[in-house]
Amino acid sequence: MNVKFLLSLSTFLLIYSLLSFYIGWNIHVWLLTAFQVDARWGISVFLMFFAYSYIIGQMVKSLMWLKMLGSFWLAVFQFALIVLPVVNLFVWLISLTTISINTSITTAGFLVLILFIVYMLFGLFNAYQPVIRKYHIEVPRKQAKKKTLRVAMASDMHFGGLSGKSHAKRLVTMINKLDPDLIVFPGDLVDDDPGIFQKEKMDKILRNLQAPLGVYAVLGNHEYYGGKIKELTKIMKKVNVHILQDEIVTIDRSIQIIGRKDKTDKHRKTMEELLIGADSLLPKLVLDHQPSELQEIMDSGSDIVLSGHTHRGQIAPNHLITRKIFEVDWGFKKKEQLNVIVSSGFGFWGPPIRIGSRSEIIQLDITFTD
Repeated sequence: MNVKFLLSLSTFLLIYSLLSFYIGWNIHVWLLTAFQVDARWGISVFLMFFAYSYIIGQMVKSLMWLKMLGSFWLAVFQFALIVLPVVNLFVWLISLTTISINTSITTAGFLVLILFIVYMLFGLFNAYQPVIRKYHIEVPRKQAKKKTLRVAMASDMHFGGLSGKSHAKRLVTMINKLDPDLIVFPGDLVDDDPGIFQKEKMDKILRNLQAPLGVYAVLGNHEYYGGKIKELTKIMKKVNVHILQDEIVTIDRSIQIIGRKDKTDKHRKTMEELLIGADSLLPKLVLDHQPSELQEIMDSGSDIVLSGHTHRGQIAPNHLITRKIFEVDWGFKKKEQLNVIVSSGFGFWGPPIRIGSRSEIIQLDITFTD
C-alpha cells in the first residue's frame, strides 16, 4: 500500500466515524431529553459496531451475518444524514420562539422515528415485491425466421445473503408466468462470491426457469469483485444458464445475442472486434451490464441493448447521481436504430431497501418488421 492510498483511507474512515458519531449524538440527546436516559457510551459502542459491521463481514467471510447487519446500517446511515440536519435546523429555529427546547427535541425525535419506520417498511416492500415492466419494440426483420419474440430480462439479482432463496423462487415464478421464448440476465447474478448462492442451492432453483430458446447471461462488476468467475460459470452451466463472455450466439435463426464482458475487464473486446464474423442479416441484441458505451453499440449497427447496473440509484436521491453519470440510467430510449433498455434490477446491493426505485422484471416483446 502506498502512502497516498493510506492517507485517503484514513481520511475516509475519520469522516465516516465522525458522521456515525453525529448520528449517535442525536440519538443520545433525544433519549436524554425525552426519557432522561443517559446512554452515550452504550450508543457509541453500539453504533461503531453497527457502522463497521459491513466492512468486517466483507473481510471475514465466515462472519457473513455481520455483512447482512451492516447492509441495514447503510440504509440507516443515508436516512440519518439526509433527515437529521433538517431536524437540527428545525429544532434550532423553534428554540428562537417561546416553545420549550425540550418539547421541540422530544417531538422532533418521535416524528423522525415514525418517518424512519415508514421509510424502512416502504423500502422493504419495494425491494422484495418486484413489478413487471413491459416494453414492445419493432426491429427490422432482415432474415429472421420468427415474426415475434418475447424476452424476459432480470438484472442485478445479487443473490447471496439478503437476496436469498425466497427471492430466487420469486424470480423463477414471475418469469415463467410470462411464458418467454428467451430469458436473459445482464450481470450481477450473485453478490460478489457465489459461495452462499451455491450453499443455499439457489442454483437449483434457477434450473426451473423455462424458455424454449434458452437462458443467457453476462457478468457484472460484482462477479469480478468476487474473483470466482470460473466457479460461477461452471455452476451456471450445470443449471442451463449460459454465461457469454465476449461471445455471440445465434438464436433460432432469428436473432444474435452479443454477450459482452463487463467494463471492469480491461481486456474486453470492442464492439467492432466482437462483430467480426457476425451475421449481418440477423437482428442483434447486446447484453452489456453497464449502460456506458451506448454510442459504440449504436455505431456497430446493433438493434437492442439490455443493461442493468444502475439500480436507478436504489435509494433516493441517489437517482439524481445515476441520471448524471449515465445517458440512460433507467427505462427506455430510442437512439437512432438502437433500442436501449436499462433495468433498475431485480435484487439490490447492500440494504434490501428501495426508495424511488422498485425491483423489476422486464418483459420485452419484439416484433420483426419487414
